[in-house]
Amino acid sequence: MDWSRVEVEAIVADYLQMLTLELAGQTYNKTVHRRKLQEKLQDRSDASIEFKHGNISAAMIDLGFPYIRGYKPRSNYQALLAIVAVEQVRGKTTLDSVALAAVQQPALVPALTDFTKVKSDAPQKQNRTAEPLNPLLFRAVKRDYLEREAQNQSLGLAGEEFIVQFEHWRLTQLGQSRLADKVDHISQSKGDGLGYDVLSFDPDGKERFIEVKTTTFGRDTPFFVSRGELALSHGAKEQFHLYRLFEFRKAPRLFDLKGALDQHCTLDPVTYRASFG
Repeated sequence: MDWSRVEVEAIVADYLQMLTLELAGQTYNKTVHRRKLQEKLQDRSDASIEFKHGNISAAMIDLGFPYIRGYKPRSNYQALLAIVAVEQVRGKTTLDSVALAAVQQPALVPALTDFTKVKSDAPQKQNRTAEPLNPLLFRAVKRDYLEREAQNQSLGLAGEEFIVQFEHWRLTQLGQSRLADKVDHISQSKGDGLGYDVLSFDPDGKERFIEVKTTTFGRDTPFFVSRGELALSHGAKEQFHLYRLFEFRKAPRLFDLKGALDQHCTLDPVTYRASFG
């Protein structure tokens, strides 16, 4: 049975309340929220509510927001949900304030990390078959907090330094201490225009070009790539690795995308250069 507008409005409002609390660093209980929410719904099961939460997570990403940890984004959501999300996000000044604070906050490299627990599987590329949506619907409210986080230089630098440490550990664990000592933070030693941030190595000595993308948020959070990074992923696909660091402030995890990026991700053009010559 399709969700009614009243139900969608209720679950989106509850989701935004939880997201606001999470971004503000305040605790809340998902189970308590779900039980109170069920009183407003038409006999929806826990599984149905959890699935809808995943749909809302995907809609929030499309609006440029982070999503609630634990609610994996599910992209094929109904157009009604997108409309309601846009309606409710408008004018939520507290959500705007905490989201901005979360993405602009400076970051430090974690002092102690068990690198054996850092690696994670990468998300799988999905074919999106959602109902067609009017792009102007989103642009009317979209600030794109995820893009702002990508521009957070402190967070980006901390992520790169973390990967330098991780690569030194990885090569040492493989018995390649000599190569570990050659790991180079290229974006600092030679500049950030080469299409990668860290020079590392495979156990056989082959160079590994690592581009680092860091987020405070969950594994499925989108990231931004430059034309140079994309070109390098094609031109040096046997050596190029994109390390996606996620949940960086909480407990850093990463997955590795090797080779051409468009084989792993759907690439959406977000800006165009307009010229007259």
